[in-house]
Amino acid sequence: MAHNHIRPWRNIYRRKSRQIMVGPVAVGGEAPISVQTMTNTDTSDVKATVSQVLACAEAGADIVRVSTPDEASTRALREIVRESPVPIVADIHFHYRRAIEAAEAGAACLRINPGNIGEAKRVREVVQAAKDHGCAIRIGVNAGSLERHLLEKYAEPCPEAMVESALDHIKLLQDNDFHEFKISAKASDVFLAAAAYQALAEATDAPIHLGITEAGALMAGTVKSAIGLGNLLWMGIGDTVRVSLSADPVEEVRVGYEILKALGLRHRGVNIISCPSCARQGFDVIRTVETLEARLQHIKTPMSLSIIGCVVNGPGEALMTDLGFTGGGAGSGMVYVAGKQSHKMSNAQMIDHIVELVEKRAAEIEAEAEVQPEPAE
Repeated sequence: MAHNHIRPWRNIYRRKSRQIMVGPVAVGGEAPISVQTMTNTDTSDVKATVSQVLACAEAGADIVRVSTPDEASTRALREIVRESPVPIVADIHFHYRRAIEAAEAGAACLRINPGNIGEAKRVREVVQAAKDHGCAIRIGVNAGSLERHLLEKYAEPCPEAMVESALDHIKLLQDNDFHEFKISAKASDVFLAAAAYQALAEATDAPIHLGITEAGALMAGTVKSAIGLGNLLWMGIGDTVRVSLSADPVEEVRVGYEILKALGLRHRGVNIISCPSCARQGFDVIRTVETLEARLQHIKTPMSLSIIGCVVNGPGEALMTDLGFTGGGAGSGMVYVAGKQSHKMSNAQMIDHIVELVEKRAAEIEAEAEVQPEPAE
């Protein structure tokens, strides 16, 4: 269809990074940009943590991080990893023993700053544990926790200080012949994060984990993340993303996908194109879209759906979407299928009808994908 055509002004040329594996998930290289989140339960509460991991995975999370601040957490990690359908990252801050325990428990990745865990011997032990258990490492530089000597050198958190910190941590791993790492340079300030990430992207070929840290509550954090991550992704920077919100981790996953979908970098579920509504609307657009978003959460197949209140822009938007509904007045509207007028439907029955059409089309797309012929030798 027309909306799938490649246009030069729509292309994003991704930075060339080397690829690592986080469990079965490829990060970097030509792998799809993965979406991450982090649990906010007490990690030692296995039932609550696994429940949240499952909810995030169902929403589309490719990787889930859990905090492991104490021995009880790393003990629980073994069962969490066993029950998780996605790779688990163990978040370590200072204690090198927690890193070793997490690797032994089956974590697919350790989030750690090697320079924070003490003497060189401890770094070697952590690296050896990661090697022994096939564990990747994420170096997590954060503007709020830069090393004291860098703050003294630069006077304040700045892109130069963050990149120097990142390269120092990278050297510690490379000196121990460890290369299965990705790196982040997060800040709550969008300008600082963006500048740090741009400089980091030029300084290393390591896969980059994007995030605007402590972005805020759902609304404000979504806006801040969309600006910061969106601009970096548009420049081709970023191999995996986490949207940091003071909200349910499932919302972080949804926002992450929406950012990627808006840039055409990942496609999952129904992309609803809807008007803000006005006095011309032939039905209650806002309530309809809210209801459809909730009722179509289970659809994972990528497709587009336009919900437009009147005929000013409705037919034009419907031309560009898989399915569409345009208000026409007199208590009914026009249903579009594959960009063409199909049939009229009453406003009262429209929501159920659209859900049925979306489910049917999703099943058709999945069936078509299953019977694709093998490529010629």
